[in-house]
Amino acid sequence: MRTDFDPAAMSRNEFYKLLTATVVPRPIAWVSTTSADGTHNLAPHSFFTIASVAPPVVQFSSVGRKDTLHNVEATGQFVVNFAPEGFFEQINDTGTDFPHGVSEFEAAGIATEPSLRVKPPRVAASPVALECEVHSTLRIGDGTVVFGRVVHAAVSQDVLVDGHPEISRLKPLSRLGKDEWATVSGVREISRIRHADWRGPAGDR
Repeated sequence: MRTDFDPAAMSRNEFYKLLTATVVPRPIAWVSTTSADGTHNLAPHSFFTIASVAPPVVQFSSVGRKDTLHNVEATGQFVVNFAPEGFFEQINDTGTDFPHGVSEFEAAGIATEPSLRVKPPRVAASPVALECEVHSTLRIGDGTVVFGRVVHAAVSQDVLVDGHPEISRLKPLSRLGKDEWATVSGVREISRIRHADWRGPAGDR
């Protein structure tokens, strides 16, 4: 048995709660931007993924017209800072609806460091920073998808093993439904099967 949900018969917030509880876990882009007048902004966005590898493009969605979106439209630059579990409360702090013009870096007491290729600063304690220039934006309903071309990636040596980021050292946070967040546990590995090696459905092997 299944329960059917018709988005046309539900309110926006009712279906939002269903979507965000079922499209899980969602990685968090901790996005830093700088306004046209020089104020540094920092906010978490959990509608986030990779759009392209060549060229390297990441994407996040801004639901509504928030400072992050205003800033990337005005300046064409942003940084995606990795959201580690040790910064759980600080990341949540930066989701507060501060008045326009307030820097979340200052309000939440988060240290910055200069970026190499873009003006917005990085989160100094974040293990990974993807410096981006806006590739394009796409308005869809009440959201705007921001595509950013990665022009520089800075990764802490503390999370690298043989030159590659290690999940047990990164310790990413993710968003679930309601007010729920998650950490990584129970990591499993399995190799993609080549057709030449196919031995039938998993249930029959």
